[in-house]
Amino acid sequence: MTDHPPSPRELLTRWDDQQAAYIAHREARFTTMLDVLRLYLPEDFTALDLACGPGSLSDRLLSAFPRASVTAVDYDPLLLRLATLVLADHGDRATTAETDLAEPGWLARLGPGNWDAVVTSTALHWLSPGQLLNVYSELAAHLAPGALLMNADHLRYGPGFPTLRALAERHDEETQTAAFAAGADTWGDWFARAAEVPDLAARSAERERRFADRPPQPLSGLDFHLAALRTAGFSEVGTVWQYLDDYVVFARR
Repeated sequence: MTDHPPSPRELLTRWDDQQAAYIAHREARFTTMLDVLRLYLPEDFTALDLACGPGSLSDRLLSAFPRASVTAVDYDPLLLRLATLVLADHGDRATTAETDLAEPGWLARLGPGNWDAVVTSTALHWLSPGQLLNVYSELAAHLAPGALLMNADHLRYGPGFPTLRALAERHDEETQTAAFAAGADTWGDWFARAAEVPDLAARSAERERRFADRPPQPLSGLDFHLAALRTAGFSEVGTVWQYLDDYVVFARR
């Protein structure tokens, strides 16, 4: 697709452009999350980035907070390798690790960790409702009182909101049409481009194998996430940002 394999940073930029085609106000999401972290935590906080992808959120967090550190985890071997390459720019403040959030006991297998915040973006919708409740429950059992969690994602309107659902779908279509016309990669185009990098291509087949039997899950709505967080043991649950069906959910342990 290009004369030379893209660098890790070039791939991350193209990933951000591709994701912005599916999430109209993605940067506003990130800005809100960073604002909450800045207002709530000391400067030297520690964070866990769930299903970090190629490191978009961790990279922004580490750039915004020079005394913070991040553990970024994912089960996708290609994306996790790219995150490792990108986040190496932040030295020992960034750690990456493989973990499968769909498997009970995932947090214990990460080893000891004393995180002040857990963040995630456009990722947990891949989990079934039962798996999602387990992720929240393991976090609530591990985090110290006062630690916070923020989950940014599309939380689709249910059948009781047909007009809002139609508006959100129409807005998504408009956003994608404009972004692709401007040159953004589609999801498939981006992974094809990533496979041009030998270090990532070697992980592409393993990626296909891992996700072959994991079809997309029915999308859980906002009410489910809020109820699951309360059930798991989080004490203060709500939202800190919304645009149509796109939210940043907040929970405090």
